Amino acid sequence: MHKVCMVSLGCPKNQVDAEKMLSLLVEGGLELTSVEAEADAIIINTCGFIESAKAEAIENILEAAKYKDEGNCKALIVTGCLAERYRDDITEEIPEVDVCVGIGANSKIAEIVKKAIAGERKNYYGEKTDLNLEGERILGGMPFTAYLKIGDGCDNCCSYCAIPKIRGRMRSRTMEDCVAEAKSLAQKGVTELIVVAQDTTAYGTDLYGEPRLAELLTELCKIEGLHWIRTLYTYPEKITDKLLEVIAKESKLIKYLDIPIQHINDDILKKMNRKGDKELISGVIDKIRARVPEMTIRTTLITGFPTETDAQFEELAEFVKETRFDKLGCFTYSAEEGTAAAEMEGQVEEQIKQDRCDNIMELQMGIAAEKNEEKVGTLTEVLIEGWDDYIKCYFGRTPWDAPEVDGKIFFMSDRPLVIGEYVTVRINDCLDYDLLGELEL
Repeated sequence: MHKVCMVSLGCPKNQVDAEKMLSLLVEGGLELTSVEAEADAIIINTCGFIESAKAEAIENILEAAKYKDEGNCKALIVTGCLAERYRDDITEEIPEVDVCVGIGANSKIAEIVKKAIAGERKNYYGEKTDLNLEGERILGGMPFTAYLKIGDGCDNCCSYCAIPKIRGRMRSRTMEDCVAEAKSLAQKGVTELIVVAQDTTAYGTDLYGEPRLAELLTELCKIEGLHWIRTLYTYPEKITDKLLEVIAKESKLIKYLDIPIQHINDDILKKMNRKGDKELISGVIDKIRARVPEMTIRTTLITGFPTETDAQFEELAEFVKETRFDKLGCFTYSAEEGTAAAEMEGQVEEQIKQDRCDNIMELQMGIAAEKNEEKVGTLTEVLIEGWDDYIKCYFGRTPWDAPEVDGKIFFMSDRPLVIGEYVTVRINDCLDYDLLGELEL
């Protein structure tokens, strides 16, 4: 039986695609391995969203290519957003790659891998809408945490973003399909469900004529076995009173919203083709904190967007100081070919972009430290993720922390604990973005 190793990069949505392909590979009679050196085929499931993601993908492709000489690899295959975006250019520019597979051909991955191992050198593509949003998955991360992808593609068409070109227009899954998959995941031991899409707050608009995220979350909360349900990628202009009411009411819904605002200056927001302005964004944040005072708010920002002046950046920095987001990630603007922003005049120098980004993250580090200090002495529920051999303690995440992007809590326990268990921890100290504590008996 041929062995296949997959390396998946990028966002949680791409991870879900990878997990579906893993299931198809096994269904097709192939064996999975995590050891690249013993694999007959290596798949690099790529992100192609921004320049740094493309660089990471190419680095992983070239690293995997060495196993053609040092290991058993007979076929190096590239899938995911980079493959969909650049297609035949990949095999032409990177001759180490044997086969390129666009997202519309994911359903044929087992057949493609077998042919590639046998020596076929052919690229496969399909319509973007051929990407199957349903199907079995083999979870690639912790067995108790899973992402539920409720749609693919995006209609927002932000001027800096290549996602609509890569993934196409927004396609929501039916509520019945989403709930059925969530039930299946819960039956397999998943207790933390993380709802994702390019824009979760737009969920259902294409199918039902109106957003239905609030209704979907209500149905998900009825599923036995789910303990935490978290929602990512919510857009400020689509956060409704109904959605906030559901989050406030349902105990399984973690009081956590990821709201990518990108900027706060009205002129920059307009050039970004964002739907909200400063007044709307500020109003939504005020409303959230009034309706659900315990809500953790995470955001992402972009510095160095074309024409961004010192004054516009200072407005953004001042907003960060005043708003005091609980969690924040900042990225430098990446001029992506094929996007409207890449053609704009007034492109900002790379060093200025980076300096501004560093400035924002320095501000946020101070805010995060202060917010963590406020938590010292309090109790919190924690999902145990592992044991740290170096400092001899358990670690996990609180409701305030999403996987990968947020911090962790490290804590002591006098008794053995089970990975995947939920426990109560008393916070007694903090370290930058992380918390320290001890098990509350």
